[in-house]
Amino acid sequence: MSASRKSSAFWMLFSCAISVAFAIALDSGKQGVAMGFPGIYFGTQCLMRHCDPYDVNQLNAFYTAAMPASWQDSPQRRQSITLYVNLPQTSLVVAPFSLLPLKLAMGLWAAMTVILFSLATFLIWDIAQNAAPGIAVVLACIFLANAETVFAGGNTAGIVVSLCVIAAWCVLKDRFVLVGMLCLGLSLAMKPHDSGLVWLYFLLGDRTWRRRALQAAAIAFAALSIAVLWVSLAAPHWLHEYRSNLALISVHGGINDPGPASVGMRIPGMVIDLQTVFSVIRDDPGFYNTATYIVCGALGLILVLITLRHRSRDHAWFALASASALTMLAAYHRPYDAKLLLLTIPPCAILWAEGGKTAWGALLLTLAGAVITGDLPLAILVMFTQNLDLSHTGAGTKVLNLILARPVPLVLLAIAVFYLWIYVRRSRSSLKPVECPVES
Repeated sequence: MSASRKSSAFWMLFSCAISVAFAIALDSGKQGVAMGFPGIYFGTQCLMRHCDPYDVNQLNAFYTAAMPASWQDSPQRRQSITLYVNLPQTSLVVAPFSLLPLKLAMGLWAAMTVILFSLATFLIWDIAQNAAPGIAVVLACIFLANAETVFAGGNTAGIVVSLCVIAAWCVLKDRFVLVGMLCLGLSLAMKPHDSGLVWLYFLLGDRTWRRRALQAAAIAFAALSIAVLWVSLAAPHWLHEYRSNLALISVHGGINDPGPASVGMRIPGMVIDLQTVFSVIRDDPGFYNTATYIVCGALGLILVLITLRHRSRDHAWFALASASALTMLAAYHRPYDAKLLLLTIPPCAILWAEGGKTAWGALLLTLAGAVITGDLPLAILVMFTQNLDLSHTGAGTKVLNLILARPVPLVLLAIAVFYLWIYVRRSRSSLKPVECPVES
């Protein structure tokens, strides 16, 4: 290994250590343990004991009986656990961990998240450093140093996003393909709204990529079938209850509500979809959902049409970069889901190596995406904007409030449009990029 690669590896390990240290501090500073993983843990344990986790009353009774005596409960933690909104496939993955004591299961889950996310970041850096070593390591370190809640919270997004990125590397490098398809299949099964657009891009690609996508879909379908059969035995009405729980947690002012009154918009782990922008203009689901679907639908349609028409492997990273940002905008997501922006590092490195105005545009937008979705920057943002009144009717005031209080979806939209523009332009001109190998 060369000296520069050793240096890059050191800084990435150091950046990861920063997130791990803060994650440990976050967990030790709470009364009990992180709110993310226990919800899946107790829900899966409930299911394994033939209890219905999607029934709030049944899960609440099970949780009360199973809760560790040393765990100081809170209304927020209880709601996050007893309103079960995870897909059955998630319980299938978590089942082995639910056989263990809670703290041990938490530790192993966190360790798996750290390993997979670090591996995903390293693989992306390994591709990008062929074009621009300095840019690649800086961006990789920013992502690794801002993953505290990914490691501490225990949300499945840390696993899902990592698996999706690893799968993209396997497909584009044509290495460890079966492992990659297993990763993509599990990612797709657990959170289709995270990895679905990446999977769709491969499905629309050439014959080889289409076969890979179908293999991943078969794995996801197998997991879905087994999980639904398992859940249906204990909870025959789970689908109706699941929808009711989603509606309850997304009510006006609720933690998943994208509107200005939402308590979920005044915490670092805020909702980041495009609905949060349009809701400031008009806090009406009929308006902000429709507006979001029109914008994201138009961008997604362009991505699909260009992919179907050209099917070129040379510009895959630009398509995936746009897809990673667009995915966050179309439906409910939080900053930990936005770690999928790791896929923007290789195309940024390609453009930087080529130089010109687009190089600076790529660097500024990719850097903004990496920083603004980080835990510390979002905590600072919330601290300075939590008292902003978003109900002002003046156009100028609304625009200013949007920029100050909703920068994440605006940056994501800019990234999606920018890399889509590059993808369209290069696909039409068949311009070859600077070397950043797609295939080994």
